This record gives sequence, C-alpha cells and structure tokens, in this order.
Amino acid sequence: MAEPSDRRRPRILVLGPRFAAIAAEALPDASFEVLKSEDADQLAFRQDGFDLVLVGADTIDPGKLTEIMEALGQRSHAPGVLLFGARLPANAVRALFKLKRSDVLETPFTAGDLARSAEVLLKAQPPAPVGPQTSHCWAVTSAVGGAGATTLAIELAVGLADRKTNERVALVDLNLADGQACAYLGSAANMSLSEASLTPDRIDAALLDAFAVRVDDCLDLFAAPRDPHAFERVSAPAVLRLLEVLCEVYDWVIVDTPRLRQAWTADVLGGSDEVLVVSELTVPALLSARALAQEIEQELPEGRSAQVVVNRLASRVFGPAPSLADAEKALGRKVLGGITSDWEAAACSVNLGGPIRHHRPRSKIVKDVTALIGRLTAEARRGAATGLRIA
Repeated sequence: MAEPSDRRRPRILVLGPRFAAIAAEALPDASFEVLKSEDADQLAFRQDGFDLVLVGADTIDPGKLTEIMEALGQRSHAPGVLLFGARLPANAVRALFKLKRSDVLETPFTAGDLARSAEVLLKAQPPAPVGPQTSHCWAVTSAVGGAGATTLAIELAVGLADRKTNERVALVDLNLADGQACAYLGSAANMSLSEASLTPDRIDAALLDAFAVRVDDCLDLFAAPRDPHAFERVSAPAVLRLLEVLCEVYDWVIVDTPRLRQAWTADVLGGSDEVLVVSELTVPALLSARALAQEIEQELPEGRSAQVVVNRLASRVFGPAPSLADAEKALGRKVLGGITSDWEAAACSVNLGGPIRHHRPRSKIVKDVTALIGRLTAEARRGAATGLRIA
C-alpha cells in the first residue's frame, strides 16, 4: 500500500561531505543537511531537531568524537546516531551506545547496508510527547543579588519531579547571560535561543527535545550557554514562544527569571500562575522585596499578587535574629514561606553538582521546600492555576 503523501520526511544530518552521496542514494525520501568534518564541534549543539545523524568517524579527532557523543548523550531526547568508519575509537563507541538509538557500520558499506541500519533507527524514534491537559508555571525571581532564587527554583523543580506522579517538569533558566542552574546541577547548557530568535515561530516540541538536558526521569533542564550578549541577541517573541510550547508539553514549568528587567519580563511574570520573590532576612533585602513585589503587582492581572519567600532563616542561638514575624512587618504583607539556612548542605550540593534534596535529603532546606511545594500545589488544585497565560 502506498505511503500517505503527507508523511513527514525524516530530517538527517550528515557529518562528512564524502558520505553525502551514498546517504542520498540509501535514503531518497529523506531531507539532508551536510556538515563539514572540520565543523564537527557544532554537532553537539545543533538545535534543529534532526531525526538521525550520520557521522564519519575516520575524519574526526578521536577525543573530539568522544566529546561529541557524550554531549549528545546528555540531551533529554537525542537524535539517532549512526557512526561509521574503518577505525572506530573505543571510547567514542562506548559513549555512542549510551544513546537510546545508535548503531555502527564498518567501512566500506553499500547503500543497502546504510538504508537497513538507518531504517531501524528511524523506526525506533520515540513518539512526540503528549502535552498535559493543564500545565502550571511558577516564576522565581530575586529581590537582591545572591538571595538564592536559582537554588530555590532548582529545589522546587526537583521536589515536583520526585513526587513519583509521572508528571513532567521543566526547569528554565532565563538568566541567559550567566545562568548558574546548569553548573549547580552538573549538567550541560543546550538551549540556543539566539538562533531561534531569527524565526521564533519554528520553536516547537521537536526543538524543545534538542534544547532539553535530562536531569532526572521526569525533569528536564533548559539553560543557555554563557554569553554576555545574550540579552541583546534573544528576542521577546522567542522567549514567550519557548514558554508557550513548554506549557504544552510539560505539566510543571519552573522559570528562574533574571533580577534585572528585560523586554519580556512583564509578560513572563504576568503569564505565570505564581510569582515568587525571594528575599534574604536582612532589612535592605526585605525593603527591596517589598518594592519589587509592589512593582510586579502593578503589571499582574487584576486579583493576582506576588508571593514573598524568605530565604536563609537563622536560628536564634547566640544572639537575636529577625523572625518571620519581623520580616512580615518590614514587608507589609504575609510571606508564603521561609527556607531555613543550611550553608553546609547547600555548599556540598553545589560542589558535587546536584540538588540539595539528593545530596542532603535530611536538610531543613528540603523540609521547608517540600512544605512550600505543598502550599503551592494545593493552590493549583483549587483551580487558581490555569497554565502560562502570555498576553
């Protein structure tokens, strides 16, 4: 029976021009792009949503080839990879087989050999994920520098993913110039929004797969490589389209937003179900939190408010320390919750690369964040959260 005429053509990237002809002969119905061997470094960071990558190993430095395979393996949904050559480096092959869809071909091979191997990898391609009926988006921002917004965003995301509900969680680091979420988690940064800004309408679920880095079974990280000019290069439509698609695919989206306002800040905060302003327990930080919360609320839809979370609560041991009641007086409002200070647990987790919840599960930070998640999810269940609402 004939194939449907509207069937999507598989997209294939060929690394090594000398293999392009035989690839086109083996897979006449595919759409190809050819990358020069000297541009092999780009392979690990291409965000085009290819279905299959064909890699000629003989023309690439073995160490560089291994790095590329390892980088592809860190993606949440890596493309299928077919590696071929006469001399296949053992380390690169080991890294290759950690991918869910991979195979090797020894040269020389025929177009038929290539077609059979490619067909198996393309058939094994996982189906596109089905989006949730309702997603929930929480934006986290700092009142002052170093208040711990990134740490809180990470712990919220990990805590949601660890609930064993099979709900998908996305952690998005919008500190595009120098975000630290990937360093805190010991993960890669795959998100290239500057390129996507040229055609933001092309951001879809397939491109999310290329941007995502798997942190845990239910948690993906979206973070950009360090770039001091990122805020100039990334457009507001690209940021908003990214979040819109994320909320179509994931059940929970946690956004670590930059403290300094960008062109898209008001839309991101206004479209989120909860806005959490993180403050330290000092008078300057609390005053900044009060002012920031008021500024945000002026731009939120009517009836919505920003929530303040006080971080690094100290115990009264050798002298007086401010309490949550004192904080609420300075803020002129109730706080959503407090996070107890546990410097040793936080430092240990950052140095080891991973969330506090995994390295120090008995930390008071974990207990406090769990309680915070309970309050926020209870609000979501009451129907207050209806997903990202970008104006």
